[in-house]
Amino acid sequence: MTVRVLPAAGRVAVPWKNGGGVTREIVARPEGADMGDFEWRVSLAEVGSDGPFSAFADVDRILTMVEGEGMDLMVGGEQRRVDTRFVPQRFPGDLPTDCRLIGGPVVNLNVMWHRGAAATPTVTVAAPRRSLALPAGPAVLVVALDGAAEAGGVTLGRYDAVLLTNEKTTLHTTAHTAVVTLTSSA
Repeated sequence: MTVRVLPAAGRVAVPWKNGGGVTREIVARPEGADMGDFEWRVSLAEVGSDGPFSAFADVDRILTMVEGEGMDLMVGGEQRRVDTRFVPQRFPGDLPTDCRLIGGPVVNLNVMWHRGAAATPTVTVAAPRRSLALPAGPAVLVVALDGAAEAGGVTLGRYDAVLLTNEKTTLHTTAHTAVVTLTSSA
């Protein structure tokens, strides 16, 4: 059983290739993996202007808008409006994706994984003032989105995270909190 605290304050903003935003990685597997060789990756992306999303071959993603008014996405030629916060949206990361911001910048929780990876993520968002039993793993990532939460004996502030490995615990929220559960694909 492992509890790993991932504070928001220590994350580095990495500019996108197209200059349209920045990404702050929360955690990736394997540890230290770059954008070409991760099995799975979770980050917060600040989208500052209209433009294309980067394409990732053989990668799926779950995007959850956590700040802002929203985006109109064109994913593989199909329109997808993302204008409700805290609702996970799943789509292929290798399809051409263009973004038009609805009312200014947004922040997204972005979960990506390679198809066929050993672990497949699901994303749920716990509502404020809730207690929720978390599964024992193999890995569960908890990210406080717009306030505080407590999991695994750790109190989290906004955008802080905790990675729980084979740790059965209870999540207590005072704000919206993302729970990324990685389950074996086998």
